[in-house]
Amino acid sequence: EETYFVLIPSPGGLTVLGSQWAPSLQDDGFDKWVLLQQSDSNKDIKGEEKDAALSSAEAKRVNNEIDQTNDLGGENGYYTTISEAIANIPDNNTKRYTLILKAGTVFREKVFLNRSKPFVTLKSDPTNPATIVWNDTATTLGKDNKPLGNVGSSTVTIESDYFIAYNVIFKNDAPKGQASALRVSGTKATFYNSTIDGGQGALYDQKGLHYFKSCTIKGTVDFIFGLAKSLYEDCNIVSVNKDITAVSTAPPQQPLAGKPVKVAGGESGFSFKNCTINGDGQQIYLGRVSGGSPVVYSFSEIGKEIVPISWARRKIQKPESGIYYGDFKCYGPGFDAIKKAKWSLALTEAQAKPFIGTSFISGDSWILALPPS
Repeated sequence: EETYFVLIPSPGGLTVLGSQWAPSLQDDGFDKWVLLQQSDSNKDIKGEEKDAALSSAEAKRVNNEIDQTNDLGGENGYYTTISEAIANIPDNNTKRYTLILKAGTVFREKVFLNRSKPFVTLKSDPTNPATIVWNDTATTLGKDNKPLGNVGSSTVTIESDYFIAYNVIFKNDAPKGQASALRVSGTKATFYNSTIDGGQGALYDQKGLHYFKSCTIKGTVDFIFGLAKSLYEDCNIVSVNKDITAVSTAPPQQPLAGKPVKVAGGESGFSFKNCTINGDGQQIYLGRVSGGSPVVYSFSEIGKEIVPISWARRKIQKPESGIYYGDFKCYGPGFDAIKKAKWSLALTEAQAKPFIGTSFISGDSWILALPPS
């Protein structure tokens, strides 16, 4: 198994924006992986009906309001905390439960949505979004007096399927260290107009099919990482690393009973479409990789902070097999850095096509229409 890195801060204060792990594709090569995506994208799913379970849940909606000032104790769907509302959702529910977070409210609580509670939505005001914030890090000790690690330290954890969030800020305000704001391991999850704001490992995009639309993702080191297959569209990716220090890359995680998560070839990868990539601190490596890493940037604006070697494999300055990054019609002052990369593939239109639509994540059957603002 190989370790994959997508976006991260690196030695000498140069920041890289995130990371991804995936099984080795080194023997098959990037071309075969692209062909696999092309095959999937050519399937006629435009007329496909929505997922039957999803359609059924959407027809049976339940709204709960979360307001710290109410004193109804859950009566008539009014709660003071998000966790309280989640606890009252039946296990294996088949209805869409929408938790409406009071505008502008800061919910200082750790939120965990387990696999038994699918079809949950967190919703707030687009002009004054609610914030969910906590401050655990990977080294914080849990109830068993052992470090929480990446899996246990996230402010919000989504393990259930069919999750939706819009107009919500997910935040980890720990001053330093591995500070994850959001971990997602359920599949068919969508995030609209939301902010993920943390430190190292801010977004643990662990596994499953995920769609991020018009989101802002902020972090320091390895702040987008995981094994998911995700489409990031119209997102703002911001490195806020300011320390001019050497930062080591985290090793592969072992989140499930001490066993590494494994994903078959073609079932993981990140696609960034119409995104802006910039920095609020030091210069940025657009990607630092180890082993194969299927990641594609298309129609994206690359900020001036990008350094001349856009794909950095630690200190190795020459391409080697098993490194799979591609770009298509990107632009901006930092784009010259990408063109100078020896192992970044400039994709043709045919090669890029599988990555620039929701078919990349089989989304036509489960991504709902954008929610009203």
